[in-house]
Amino acid sequence: QVQLVESGGGLVQAGGSLRLSCAASGRTFSSYTMGWFRQAPGKEREFVATISWRGGSTYYADSVKGRFTISRDNAKSTGYLQMNSLKPEDTAVYYCAADLGYLGSSSNEYDYWGQGTQVTVSS
Repeated sequence: QVQLVESGGGLVQAGGSLRLSCAASGRTFSSYTMGWFRQAPGKEREFVATISWRGGSTYYADSVKGRFTISRDNAKSTGYLQMNSLKPEDTAVYYCAADLGYLGSSSNEYDYWGQGTQVTVSS
């Protein structure tokens, strides 16, 4: 079992930046691929980014590529999502997830989820 807790969400103006954190506890965080997903009101949960267990490989949704950066610090059992050049369409609840698989982009591929953190981007 892995427990995940997100933090760092908030209200920001378009063009601004936020950094989300995902603190893990329980089993060895470094064994898991970590992903970020988001869900806007009335929409399905969508993939944002994923990072391999050592951090050597990453994969992004086209909508965030070049603006968001996923990273992790296994010594701190924490993952991060740096979000720059934010747009109003980035407004959503952001979730981190963990799985023993490799760089999955589907929510069905992740077994463990945090409770989510709200990100609101004003125009």
